[in-house]
Amino acid sequence: MSPESSSPHALVREHRRRIDIPVLLAGCAVALWLGLSEPVITVDRLIFGKVPYTVWGGVKGLWEDEDRALAVIVFLFSFVTPIAKLALLGWLWFLPTRPSLRQRLLEAMEAVGRWSMLDVFAVAILIVANKMQVAAERGIYWFCAAILASMVLATLVRRAARAV
Repeated sequence: MSPESSSPHALVREHRRRIDIPVLLAGCAVALWLGLSEPVITVDRLIFGKVPYTVWGGVKGLWEDEDRALAVIVFLFSFVTPIAKLALLGWLWFLPTRPSLRQRLLEAMEAVGRWSMLDVFAVAILIVANKMQVAAERGIYWFCAAILASMVLATLVRRAARAV
C-alpha cells in the first residue's frame, strides 16, 4: 500500500461527479425528520376518539408509564441509531478519513444498522395486533422510507469507499 493510499481523504474528492449520494443523504434526513415528527399511528379510542401518536409521543408515553427500559430501547433505535448513521455517512462522504478507519466505521455501522428496523417491526406488529383500532399514518411511511433509503445510501458509500 502506498503512503498516498493510506492518507486521509474525503470520498467526495474521489467521486466528484456523484451527486446521488449527497442528494440521497439530504433526502434521508428529511424523510427521517418527517418520520419522527409526523404521526405514525392513529388509535381509535371509544371515549377519546381518534388519537394520533408520533414516535416521540410513544417514547414519552412509555417513559411516563414507567416502562423506562422500553422507552430507552425505542429512543435508541428510533432516534439515536438512524441519526448517528446519517451523520456517520455524511462524515465518511464529506470529511477526510483514513481508509482503515473508514473501513472499520463502515463495518460497525453495518452491524448496528441491522437493528434500525426494530421499531418499524414493533409498529407493524402493533398495527396487525389491533387492526380494528389502529391505523397507519404517513409518519410510519416516512420513517420506513428513511430507514430503507439509508440502507441504500450505506451500500453506495461502502461501494464508493472500496473503489478508491
